[in-house]
Amino acid sequence: MTLKSMKPLTRAPLLHVSVQESLRAYIDDNGLAPGTLLPAEGELATQLGVSRNSLREGIKALESLGVLETRRGVGIFVKAFSFEPLLDNLAYGLGGALRQIEEVLEIRRTLEVGLIGKTIDVIGEEDIAELRATVNRMRAHAERGETFAEDDQLFHRLLFRCQDNETLVRLIDVFWLAFYKASDFVNLENADPMATWRDHAAIVDAIEAKDLEEARRRLDRHYEGIARVIANNKTSSKVGGTHEKTV
Repeated sequence: MTLKSMKPLTRAPLLHVSVQESLRAYIDDNGLAPGTLLPAEGELATQLGVSRNSLREGIKALESLGVLETRRGVGIFVKAFSFEPLLDNLAYGLGGALRQIEEVLEIRRTLEVGLIGKTIDVIGEEDIAELRATVNRMRAHAERGETFAEDDQLFHRLLFRCQDNETLVRLIDVFWLAFYKASDFVNLENADPMATWRDHAAIVDAIEAKDLEEARRRLDRHYEGIARVIANNKTSSKVGGTHEKTV
């Protein structure tokens, strides 16, 4: 009779990982809101049955994830949720890999083109006016040969703000910031800011006219332009750029 081999033992998680899990559970079980002060280090270490060093390792790891915040001389606080730590890690993870940047861009493209119809159905005059003002600022920057990354991000947020879907707006921010932070590593340059301004202005024109097919076409065309920027940089990019992007 042939016996099956024994399965290898699963290693117990590292102590600092167990500390992280316990701290997360403590926050969840007690429904602690952002800004809540946790018990002192000594008390937490005693409750967990670990050394202060092990506790601090776990706390530092949760700080890097944006779960906790240590204020020197004050204490340890629950931190308000933010995508920023995840985005920072995502950007470094992507590094100079243009293939991954293309994938992030494709997610942005699919999300926005697919949901623009609801925006056309519900958008009001105030949001359209803000979109116009944002586009006008883009034009002023473009005419001076300046970048306008902040207005570009705001534009894409404004496109979908009227849907009252906070998760959607956060996702749009995630993919926008992930693309822009990652593209910094490969020096993705927009050679024609005026063309970028015209793309955005045409999108607003289509939305104001309630022309769904044109809005989708203009958004899709906008992303085709960004894809060309990536393609043009595939053979010439170098890791380590710090330029601001507006594409």
